[in-house]
Amino acid sequence: MAPWWARSLRGRVTLIATAVAALVLIPAAVGGVIVTRSLMSASVFRDTRDTAERIAYEMRGGALPMGASIPVPNPSVPLIQVVGPNGQILASSDAARNLPPLSDLRPTAENRLINMTNCLPTECIHLTAVRVSIFADSPVVYAGRSTPDLLTSRTLEVVVFTQVGILIALASWATWLVTGRALRPVATMRAELDAVHAGDLSRRVTQPPGQDEVALLARSVNGTLARLERSAEQQRQFASDASHELRTPIAGLRAQLESAQLYPEDTDIEALVESSLRDTDRLEAIITDLLLLARIGSRVDVVKERVDLAELVRQELAVRCDKVPVQVDLDKGVVVEGVRLQLARVLTNLLDNAQRHAEHRVRVQVHKEGNATAVLAVENDGMEIAEEDRQRIFERFTRLDAARSRDAGGTGLGLAIARDVAMAHRGQITVEDCKGGARFVVRLPAV
Repeated sequence: MAPWWARSLRGRVTLIATAVAALVLIPAAVGGVIVTRSLMSASVFRDTRDTAERIAYEMRGGALPMGASIPVPNPSVPLIQVVGPNGQILASSDAARNLPPLSDLRPTAENRLINMTNCLPTECIHLTAVRVSIFADSPVVYAGRSTPDLLTSRTLEVVVFTQVGILIALASWATWLVTGRALRPVATMRAELDAVHAGDLSRRVTQPPGQDEVALLARSVNGTLARLERSAEQQRQFASDASHELRTPIAGLRAQLESAQLYPEDTDIEALVESSLRDTDRLEAIITDLLLLARIGSRVDVVKERVDLAELVRQELAVRCDKVPVQVDLDKGVVVEGVRLQLARVLTNLLDNAQRHAEHRVRVQVHKEGNATAVLAVENDGMEIAEEDRQRIFERFTRLDAARSRDAGGTGLGLAIARDVAMAHRGQITVEDCKGGARFVVRLPAV
């Protein structure tokens, strides 16, 4: 099992940051050591080369007699020898007087300068050999100095990798602290979410300041909680309204049946049956609409097709017998993608609503707004809908005061069904201004 710190997000982030720091710092340290050693070695060889070249130049000009003590032009390069073709030391500096030949390697006429390292019995040296002339018997000038301690030991590597280890540890510690501070609001939100329960959806999580990912997450969580609260409230209201609407016809039906049972000789059987059937039809209509509302937007109705709205209006009007004449203004080629039966139900509900409230005419329009929006509008010349009621009428079981009677009000679900169908088809339904009447407009994405 993984350790506790690796099982938490904070630990995993710290582990990743440590690995990244190691992957970056270790190669950088290795490269830094290599470059540092190369630069130091190049600097040493530059000094030895300059010294050897200067002594060789003086010998070619005759300014340096054989057998004499060679003056040291650069104190950092104290070891100087002039060696003849047979290996005998012809001249040397004071520091190299008692030393054997510094090297047995001799430059060639083609390559008259060689940089090398060599270990004497007492120390290791960096050495440059320069041939004085191109002739076969040319002497060779050797100039060298002790190899710097940083190049002979592993001190440089120890120092660099100790620093790398400290930096990786600091990076891990800083990541642990920063991650903990960044995730503290998440822990707070988790505790606040644990306190949310179905009986109280009004609680919200604390939103930290700023616009970072945690603040956006808190905002999304609060938005989700708000939608859940609103959905739960709608469900409670819907259950209350549905029970009330269903209780009314059931209570009427029960009263008539109980009256017939108590006073059978005074009961008109034909009238009782007719009234009972009317209440039963109303119950059936309400239940059918409730089932349709439950199906809208679910995976039950997944088969969508291209629907020509003008043709849909013509087909619907061809099978209706309306008491108020319906005028049409239909543009061709207004096509949407959706469930045909649901779109037909929207049109039916809007026409039924218009017929209940119209006085002399009902009008249906189909056209496009731009190239992306299909518009279906149904208007009537009845009573106008007040501005404050234009959203409320789409709620379930909502009737305005002018439509409270059972015959005029329908089931109270027609406009709610129209709204839910429009939203399920990525559209909307609104009430717009209309001179002397009401105008319902459905807007859907056109194809």
